[in-house]
Amino acid sequence: MGIVTIGVSIAVPEPHGSLLQERRAGFGDAAAHGIPTHVTLLPPTEVAAADLPAVEAYLLQVATAGRPFPMRLCGTGTFRPLSPVVYVRVVQGAEDCSRLQQQVRDSSGPLARDLQFPYHPHVTVAHGIDDAAMDRAFAELADFVAEWPCTGFALYEQGVDEVWRKLREYTFGGSVVPPQGGHPGIERGTIASR
Repeated sequence: MGIVTIGVSIAVPEPHGSLLQERRAGFGDAAAHGIPTHVTLLPPTEVAAADLPAVEAYLLQVATAGRPFPMRLCGTGTFRPLSPVVYVRVVQGAEDCSRLQQQVRDSSGPLARDLQFPYHPHVTVAHGIDDAAMDRAFAELADFVAEWPCTGFALYEQGVDEVWRKLREYTFGGSVVPPQGGHPGIERGTIASR
C-alpha cells in the first residue's frame, strides 16, 4: 500500500479560511490553493498507508477526550530570519492547541515524532516568497481578527499533486464551548482599516 503523507490541523472556518487563502495567493504564495487555511497540530508526517486505520482510531480517542475551546486570531508575526514565514497570530486558544498537539504526538500513539522547531500555533499567510511580498503580508494582515469556537480537528492527506485533502473530521467530546471574549469595535473576521 505504500507511504502516505498526513497532517492534523484545526481548520480556520468560513468565511475566514477562504479570505486568508485568497490573501495568501495574492501575496504570490503558489502553494496557497493546495493548503486549506489551518492551525497545525501535526506537521507533514509520513506513515504507512496500512497504519491509517490505527491513526484514525487514535485520533478519535484524542478527540473524544478533548473539549471545545475559543480560538481567536489577531495580528501578524513572522519566523524570519529562521524560517521564511509570515503568519496570523493565535492569541486565544494557543495553550489548548499546544496541549492538543502534544496529545496527537504522544509517545503512546502511532504519531509520535519530534518537531523541527518548538511548537508555536499560528496560521501561515506567506511562505517562501520574496521579502517584499512577505513584508506586504505582514503589514496588510496586521489588523486581521477572527474568532470562533474550536470544536475539533481534522486529518489530512497530501496528494501526489501536493494538494492537502481532508480524510476525516474529529469532534471533541464536550458539548459546551466556553464563551468568547468580546472586543467592542472590532468586526470579526475582517481586516480593520487603520
